[in-house]
Amino acid sequence: MKTSVIGYPRIGENRELKFASEKFFKGQITESELDEIAKEIRVQNWFKQLTSGTSFISSNDFSYYDNVLDAAVLFNIIPKRYSKLGLSKKETYFALARGYQGEKGDVKALAMKKWFNTNYHYLVPEIDDDTEVKLVGSKPFDEFLEAKKIGINTKVAIVGPFTFLKLARYTGEKKKEDFKEAFIREYSTLLEKLNSFNVKWVQFDEPYLVKDINDEDKAFFVETYTKLLGKKDNVKVLLQTYFGDVRDVYKELTALDFDGIGLDFVEGRKTLELVENEGFPKDKLLFAGLVNGKNIWKNEYSKTLDRVKSIVTRAGVDSKNIVISTSCSLLHVPNSLDGEKKLSDDYKKHFAFAKEKLMELSELSVLADISGYESDARFIKNYKLFENRKNVVDEAVEKRVAAIKDEDYTRLPAFEEREAIQKEKLNLPIFPTTTIGSFPQTSDVKRNRKLFKKAEISKEEYVDFNKKKIAECIALQEEIGLDVIVHGEYERNDMVEYFGEHLAGYVFTENAWVQSYGTRCVKPPIIWGDVSRKEAITILWSKYAKSCTDKPVKGMLTGPVTILNWSFPREDISLKESTLQIALAIRDEVLDLEANGIDIIQIDEAALREKLPLRKSDWYSEYLDWAIPAFRLVHSGVKPQTQIHTHMCYSEFTDIIPAIDAMDADVITFEASRSDLLILDSLKEHNFKTEVGPGVYDIHSPRVPSVEEIVEALGKMREKIDAGKLWINPDCGLKTRGESETKASLVNLVAAAKQIRTA
Repeated sequence: MKTSVIGYPRIGENRELKFASEKFFKGQITESELDEIAKEIRVQNWFKQLTSGTSFISSNDFSYYDNVLDAAVLFNIIPKRYSKLGLSKKETYFALARGYQGEKGDVKALAMKKWFNTNYHYLVPEIDDDTEVKLVGSKPFDEFLEAKKIGINTKVAIVGPFTFLKLARYTGEKKKEDFKEAFIREYSTLLEKLNSFNVKWVQFDEPYLVKDINDEDKAFFVETYTKLLGKKDNVKVLLQTYFGDVRDVYKELTALDFDGIGLDFVEGRKTLELVENEGFPKDKLLFAGLVNGKNIWKNEYSKTLDRVKSIVTRAGVDSKNIVISTSCSLLHVPNSLDGEKKLSDDYKKHFAFAKEKLMELSELSVLADISGYESDARFIKNYKLFENRKNVVDEAVEKRVAAIKDEDYTRLPAFEEREAIQKEKLNLPIFPTTTIGSFPQTSDVKRNRKLFKKAEISKEEYVDFNKKKIAECIALQEEIGLDVIVHGEYERNDMVEYFGEHLAGYVFTENAWVQSYGTRCVKPPIIWGDVSRKEAITILWSKYAKSCTDKPVKGMLTGPVTILNWSFPREDISLKESTLQIALAIRDEVLDLEANGIDIIQIDEAALREKLPLRKSDWYSEYLDWAIPAFRLVHSGVKPQTQIHTHMCYSEFTDIIPAIDAMDADVITFEASRSDLLILDSLKEHNFKTEVGPGVYDIHSPRVPSVEEIVEALGKMREKIDAGKLWINPDCGLKTRGESETKASLVNLVAAAKQIRTA
């Protein structure tokens, strides 16, 4: 059987793109030098796939920042506030992604949201009423020719028009229907140009089809592609879906004139059932997403090959028409196990990163064509991996989870009574100011942590350095005038990995970096077995911070759902079971913080939405019915006067506001600045009881917001949120920002707060 890869990690084996881009932003390398590094990464990626025997290799899956942004720029979807700056094409591109503040103007970045149910973030395209949709870019053609020049004939991958128009934000009176014909016309022009370059296959990514699709959207999709496919000529079109099944449009999808259809057999719960019950057209290739593109565990060949058998025998699909594929792009997993020099083979043999998944595709394609594959050495070796994994079960942990009672999920007294008690105890001013937690991770902070990990300094030296930084951070916050202080999180490399290091059941990597957005990469830890707290995690730092100030200090924790969602989870037990184990571990930490005099405890759930099923009908039955109680389990044991905060960022929250309120936190901070505070209407509509701090400025951009800008944002907030419930804060942690811009921004934030207090 043939094989296909939807997309490949583009950050480079050692995050070369990240470091090169950051140098370009600082003016340390030229645009041509950045382009050369990007080309090297693309060529390496193509050759890895070629040498592994991959049949369908993608081009245009590379991006300097984000593929949705690439599509927007390709089709001239650039709001006037960016185009009128007079920047170069590359500078305009990065201004859209990061904002711009300089001699040519001052603009915020486009809104950023999570890419469906992943930790990857995309830039939300903005379409104005007067936007001229026009194919103006050449990136898809350039990269195809670049690959062809070295002897690799790629399929050109691009976000499809339906998903693009569904994800876009419309700033005027016009909606997606008003731009449909223009998009059909310009995507048709794209196909014509692909034909002129003798492109064999184009891959239109349409992941939006796995969501709830109503009749109106279905008609929109069918009309768009009926017209578009009429223009394909010689180029073959692959309609690629992922992250779920296409139950709402399967019949319509298979009836259209696609040459190939990509379906997800990993996350698509009903995909196999659809293919078996509805059949699959004999004139199309089925790109079967059978190798998990989102997790790092080895593929279990016996289960995958059984599915292939079912597709052939029960659905009647000719094996020659099946292409074994990744379930989604491999950008969601690390590059290669080659970078893991310290990880024991006892662990590594169970894992498959992007490079290893290429080999899995290759082996599966061969085994699928062997009638007696059960006796093949490759199959036997794989089969034995799943017979027994060591150090997985902790009976004490499993007993503790089994003993959880319904009342353990409920905090008493009720919110309104707690709110009054906390206001009296904390005695904060109206519109209290705070930050989300982390302060800039400067080079000396990173060096201190690195030296300690390498055992080149003692624990005492490591701790003394961090205490010095904490004292400086608190002095800075007092100088600025913030009301609730944080310790800066200088001891933490990552908000999930740091906690995982103190929990039993985790495995850690050296170089398993995954792109979160743009130049931001994360290194998710791996949940290997049952999870419990090995030791106190944050008490030392929070107690010291409290000793440095008379102001309230927040204890800073990561919540159980986020720890689960930002780790590579187990596949042998349910996500619910894993999350409850983590919740009990963090609950122990919460109670210890309270016992040590910490009156405010922030339990971040930045990734709450991430595992939310893409279909609304599954939200509660498959996720929220256990994710929300898991958060409540963490804090239900604290006293009424202890104030519980949480934080969420860069997702669409408006449709789950009631569930968020049901978390029963005392204060919640949201990312809101990039989305023009659109969440405020939803908070008001649902009579949101929790005190709230919508972010007043975007920390993912280097620009410094003015006092007037923050005052304007606060004015909008006061119209929708009761004054007694409004907090003032940035939209996320300050870890990635520079020291000077951080201080300047926070000074303006406090000045704005003082201004509205007297307004």
